[in-house]
Amino acid sequence: MSPTPPARRLRLGMPKRMFSQVLLMQVAIAAGVAVLATGLFLAPLSDQLDDQAMRRALAIAQTTAAQPQLAEDLTSTRPSANGPVQAEAERIREASGAEYVVVMDMRGVRWSHTNPAEIGGRVSTDPAQALAGRDVMQIDSGTLGRSARGKVPLRDADGDIVGAVSVGIEYDSVRARLIHAIPGLFAYAGGAMAVGALAAYLISRRVHRQTRDLAFSDIAGLLAEREAMLHGIREGVVALDREGRIRLLNDEARRLLGIGDEAVGRPLGTALGEGRTTDVLAGTVTGTDLLTVRGQRVLVANRMPTDDGGAVATLRDRTELEQLGRELDSTRGLIDALRAQDHEHANRMHTLLGLLELEMFDDAVEFVGEVVGDHRATAEQVTEKIHDPLLAALLVGKATVAAERAVALRISDRTLFPDRLIDARGLVTIVGNLVDNALDAVAGTLHARVEVELRAEGRTAVLRVRDTGPGVPAEQRELIFTDGWSTKKPPAHRKRGIGLSLVRRLAERQGGSARVAEAEGGGAEFTIVLPEALAEAGLTSGPESGPAPEPAPAPARAATTTKEEPR
Repeated sequence: MSPTPPARRLRLGMPKRMFSQVLLMQVAIAAGVAVLATGLFLAPLSDQLDDQAMRRALAIAQTTAAQPQLAEDLTSTRPSANGPVQAEAERIREASGAEYVVVMDMRGVRWSHTNPAEIGGRVSTDPAQALAGRDVMQIDSGTLGRSARGKVPLRDADGDIVGAVSVGIEYDSVRARLIHAIPGLFAYAGGAMAVGALAAYLISRRVHRQTRDLAFSDIAGLLAEREAMLHGIREGVVALDREGRIRLLNDEARRLLGIGDEAVGRPLGTALGEGRTTDVLAGTVTGTDLLTVRGQRVLVANRMPTDDGGAVATLRDRTELEQLGRELDSTRGLIDALRAQDHEHANRMHTLLGLLELEMFDDAVEFVGEVVGDHRATAEQVTEKIHDPLLAALLVGKATVAAERAVALRISDRTLFPDRLIDARGLVTIVGNLVDNALDAVAGTLHARVEVELRAEGRTAVLRVRDTGPGVPAEQRELIFTDGWSTKKPPAHRKRGIGLSLVRRLAERQGGSARVAEAEGGGAEFTIVLPEALAEAGLTSGPESGPAPEPAPAPARAATTTKEEPR
């Protein structure tokens, strides 16, 4: 036989669904507020009813004492159940609905009472204050039980006190009024609670739709997962509110943008400064996979608006990918140059072989000397004017590539540059990028020529690269330094519009400038000024200047220098 399944025990506790939890809490709050409001109303109501009863008793007593005939009858007759004082007091009692109307003399002896047997006896409570001329209101107990009382002095025609009038209102009637008011209060409280419950239900339904009926524990779990995901992914995430203020930054965004927690709550322009990065994140520049440069990083940004009027932007670091792409471009250029050199070398070998077979030995020697001399002359021309080995190697290699592209690359006669660079690699990047741009600009034109001028003015390095290409229109001379701006079709593996932006940033990082103008005779002339780029004469660069320059590589090897994007 199968064992009997255990009985299910009823478990009491908070429901798991958010809809039920919110509804239950709001109904409990509405009920608590209704009960509290009813209690706060009932607490002073009892005192107010007591006060009203005492004031009513006092008013009846004052009205009774104001009749001059009553004082005259008190002083001219004796206390009796059939006397005029008793008759007048009973008339007033029946007319006003009071519990009793007692008239007493200066000794406190009753001249009237609801119970005639009490006439002639002393009152049960102290009448001293009323006989002293003061009005009295109180809740007290007497021969007729607990009542709300009012006592006033009774004066004759001359204004002398001859006795007192005491009027009582039955306290049970006061309590009955209080009890009678309670059902009405509960009805109002119940109505208010019903309205609150309905409002709670509607609000809970709205919360149900917006939270998709998640439990609080689920929301807490989602928030924890969100925090872990935001700070764990290798993409920067920036959330903005409808006013364009930063409301969230994950760790990667802080690293890529170079800002900290102090930027949260501040406008983008204040936190990041003016520039393309701010324009992209703010939505001024629209599109997908937008390129921007922040410091020395190449970033790809995408922006998605949110329903509340804000936006969420994601940032990816493409610096390494851009470097690999530029290296790939340089490698392809080198391969093309080597392929062309291979063909040229084969032709030269065939020529030399023919000269040797024809036993034209002197002509063969002259031919070999001319070929070797051309390459040697180019290298010597560069190294005589540029003493920095990295820059010299770069320009020798670029000269070889330029020759294969039918472009004359020459060093200006004004060029004279010492080996005192503080950041040689930075200037190599700038020179290589500008020369590649110039080669692209003049490729396919007649009498294509590129000229490089590099000189030192004290500790300032001045670089000029001129070409005979179409030049840069005046209205585009600032745009070409903007992140992502390019007039050329991008290659398949990456995007253009980064190189010249990096050139300007490298120059401005050293306190310098980068600009473009029209060259003499047409074409473009790029001028880069780098203050404090050179060490003092006679000083060698220290460790903080970067690694020591490497010996100049062979021309073909120099052609692999990192290539920045063309304009």
